Amino acid sequence: MTADSGGELTPDASAFHAPTHPYRWAMLAGVWLIYFSFGIFVASMAPLVAPITAELGISHGAMGTVLGAWPLVYIGASLPAGALIDRMGPRRSIMLCTLLITLSGILRGVADDYLSMFLAVAVFGLGGPLISIGAPKVMSLWFEGKERGIAMGLYISGPAIGNIMSLSLTNSVMMPLYGGDWRAVLFTYAGVAVLCGVLWVLISAHPASRTMEQQIAAEPKRSQIQVFGELLAEPVVRLILVMSVGMFIFNHGLNNWLPEILRTGGMDAATAGFWASVPTAVGIIAALTIPRFATEDRRLLVLGLLILSAGVATMLLHLSAGPLLAIGLMCQGVARGAMMAVSILVLVESRGVDSRNAGAAGGLFFSAAEVGGVLGPVLVGAIHDLTGGFAASLYMMTAICAALLMFLSWLKRLM
Repeated sequence: MTADSGGELTPDASAFHAPTHPYRWAMLAGVWLIYFSFGIFVASMAPLVAPITAELGISHGAMGTVLGAWPLVYIGASLPAGALIDRMGPRRSIMLCTLLITLSGILRGVADDYLSMFLAVAVFGLGGPLISIGAPKVMSLWFEGKERGIAMGLYISGPAIGNIMSLSLTNSVMMPLYGGDWRAVLFTYAGVAVLCGVLWVLISAHPASRTMEQQIAAEPKRSQIQVFGELLAEPVVRLILVMSVGMFIFNHGLNNWLPEILRTGGMDAATAGFWASVPTAVGIIAALTIPRFATEDRRLLVLGLLILSAGVATMLLHLSAGPLLAIGLMCQGVARGAMMAVSILVLVESRGVDSRNAGAAGGLFFSAAEVGGVLGPVLVGAIHDLTGGFAASLYMMTAICAALLMFLSWLKRLM
């Protein structure tokens, strides 16, 4: 047993040190699986827009609000999710995440009108923060030093691979397999989430995970208002939150509009789709390799190079073809794959943040960042309508990258 009847830790549990325990890699694998299922659902609706709008009789404008339902809920749910993770511990909170992802998938499959589909997608916004925030919480508990960067890079690849599989297999394999029944496709993806959830339950039931849970339960609990107040009192935390908005404007703005940017540059739809997949593929490689180099002595340097890569991408995307465009797409992929992971690493390693309040810090990060996640696609679309092209939007993103570099120099002085 790890705790006595009064809930106090036994000497064995008190001496438990997760960052040196071999089971930390199994916990990482469990987190990866849940984040993978999250990534599948993030991208699951885009390939199904045509059959869903046709069957439910809704316009593309209405479908746009359906696709945007979960990020809006995500913003509001991030702060309470972070607090919940710090109190419940990651084992149970990530389990809850799996239930909500599965519920969203099932509700999408049975939706029969605009409102029911909107609410089904919105439920996903309740589960999303639990894994987005819970994953770095697990990394802060089970890893330290250089290994923490490696672990963050590995788990970030989960949603990216889920995205790619969903986008590439939905129309080429799943829809033909089910005779064009989009509801069956969504039920299948819900089944994948269930399988990942079962594996997480089995992995997190290990005695080492239970011991960690006892350690979290034994920590003194503080008012979440006090926790958030202490975090926001740290200038480094506030600055990282501001920077996260700009980073997500870049990521989400380009992620959503890149195929159209390439198409208006002269590519046909199929070619644009192929080239638009380049940043995703490069991003997976970047997520797996770059964060491990973000050690304490060069973390800000790595982040600066990633921001610079993002800026170069926004300039080269003005081109319509050629090797420089390919370089721009690869630069976008490098920034897309590693910038968020390294930013979170800077946050959880900053003054005033530790494993006890990493969930709350993650909640603040994603609450701020997803404002940029919503603004990015909206700004790019609105500027396009005003100017008749994407050049002004790309100039805006270049300016944001320049501002991020200035903020980074300020951050360096504060740390």
